[in-house]
Formats: sequence, C-alpha cells, structure tokens
Amino acid sequence: MTLTREEAAGRIMVALDRPDEAAAESLIRALEGIPCWLKVGMELFYAAGPAFVAGLKDRGYRVFLDVKMHDIPNTVKGGAASVTRLGVDLFNVHAAGGVRMMEAALEGAEAASGGRLRPRVIAVTQLTSTSQAVLNDEIGIPGTAEEAVVRYARLARRAGLDGVVASAREVRAVKAACGGGFLAVTPGIRPASASADDQERIMTPREALDAGADFLVIGRPITAAPDPREAFESIVKELTHG
Repeated sequence: MTLTREEAAGRIMVALDRPDEAAAESLIRALEGIPCWLKVGMELFYAAGPAFVAGLKDRGYRVFLDVKMHDIPNTVKGGAASVTRLGVDLFNVHAAGGVRMMEAALEGAEAASGGRLRPRVIAVTQLTSTSQAVLNDEIGIPGTAEEAVVRYARLARRAGLDGVVASAREVRAVKAACGGGFLAVTPGIRPASASADDQERIMTPREALDAGADFLVIGRPITAAPDPREAFESIVKELTHG
C-alpha cells in the first residue's frame, strides 16, 4: 500500500508519554502543523487532567485517550461517559474485563454523545511488552500470544466494539477473525534502526502497514529523538515509499 504524505501522517498516533503538560507542549510544538493523532496515556492524563485533553480537542487535534479502563461494568460505563464528554475521538478498555464490561463502555459513550458521533471504542488484547513466558507462566493464559489476542478480539467484536489494540504481528489474524473493517491499532512500532526498549512483539512501520494495521502508535522513536519532527518525517517517508 502506498500512501500520500498526509495519509501517512494521519495513520500515526504520537504517544505523548510525558510527565506533565509543559513537557507535552514542548513536543506538540515540535510537531506543529503535522496532521497526526495525539495519544494521551495514563502518565500525562493523571498529571495534566481532563482539561488538557479538552484543550487538545479545542485546538483541532484528533485524540486517542489511552487509559485502558478495566473495572466493573457500571464503573466503566461512567468512565466512558466522562471521557466522551471531553470530546475524545478514540478510547480503550481492557478486553479481559469481559463482554458485559465492554458493552457498558459503549453504553456510556453513546449516552454521553448527545446525538453526536460517539468516539470509537477499542479493546486492549495483550500488551506488546508481554512475552510468551509472561503470558503462560505469569498471567496464566495458555497457548500463543496470537491465540490469546484473537480470542479477545472476537469478544470485543461480540460486544460491539470498533476494534482492538494489538501488536502488528497479530493484525492479519485479527482481521481474518473479525473482518477488515475491525480496527487494528498497533503499538510496539519500531523503525529498523530503533531500540526495542521494553517491547517484545514489534514491527517496523512499513511492516505494520503491510500487515493491515489501521493506526500506528509510535512513542520513543519520535518523542525521544533529538529532533522529533525529523524522526516523524523519516517514518512518513518510509510509509510513502513502500
């Protein structure tokens, strides 16, 4: 698949994994004008709060709120309603919470959307830091990571969710099980020259796109680079010259 520069930029979600609002704003300024998504995770959300997210939306950014809700259905329903009112475009829950919990997230989002298009809701399957040994010996789930991911993806589809978070290695299997329109948001993306850091199941941006990923979540290869904008443009170049 060959993309235009704008299309490629729009498939990238930059992880604003920063300890506070000031540090996040410095990164946002470095990427100003690029039509990418911004992903706000737990570290930044807990530090900067809902007002920061609402501010990003006021400035026209597409926002993925990555807070991985996992609680009893009623609590998740309320949390989903709260983040929907912030105007986020996408948020996630843990598939391990079960079908009823995921359904509750949708109910909360739909109730709070006020007739507007609700945010897309996706489910975390297995973290990209989870190795085979951790999956089997510590978490206690038998089989391969791909089998576990597909099982959770099917539950998410059954609950009516829009897609899943999964490593790019499992995208083809997820699409085969749940259909091409079922979103695959893929963290663990590392350009060939980058360190794997604490990730286990990784792919390059081009490999992930070719596997069928809809969005690529990219953090440290961009955010820890000496020049984040140059690092971003290098990834875009890879995606547009496949």
